[in-house]
Amino acid sequence: MSNITQILNWISNSLLLPVMVLLLIGLVWSLILLGGFFTDCFMTLGERRRKRDILEAVRSGVLPVLSPGRGVFAEKLNELKKLQWNELECEKRISEWACNYERKLEQYRFMVKVGPMLGLMGTLIPMGPALAGLASGDIGSMAYNIQIAFATTVVGCVVAGIGVLVHSVRRHDYREEIQDLHYVLDLQ
Repeated sequence: MSNITQILNWISNSLLLPVMVLLLIGLVWSLILLGGFFTDCFMTLGERRRKRDILEAVRSGVLPVLSPGRGVFAEKLNELKKLQWNELECEKRISEWACNYERKLEQYRFMVKVGPMLGLMGTLIPMGPALAGLASGDIGSMAYNIQIAFATTVVGCVVAGIGVLVHSVRRHDYREEIQDLHYVLDLQ
């Protein structure tokens, strides 16, 4: 039994470094995504105004001339217009955009799930050596391992928090855009 316990401890301790590296990669990745998210938020403010103007024109029965550079929504409407508002082809294209958005959202869901998982692993792995240090009276070793445990927990929570924030906002934006595209298609 003691051999099995030692093997499990060895495996557990050997996972600490990869977990910490993955947490750091996750943190860098989430910070890059957060920067892109804030950049998109500033661009989205102007986009919403342009989209609102386009939707108002469509409601009044006139599809305005959508010149390039009027935003993502206008570009998508131009693409639907090139399909001559063929319902089947337009529905297929809108479905492709929706699938693409789902793929993007999956990145954020992955962060939300994996961040806490790695944080928990990074918490539990050093707790064994910390308790062993406490039992042997080595307070320095215990404090070091507890410090690692708390740091990995915090980093895992930060990764998940960024994932939740970005996923939540983007999900609403993507859903709204797909609904607006369907609305314009139904009016054509």
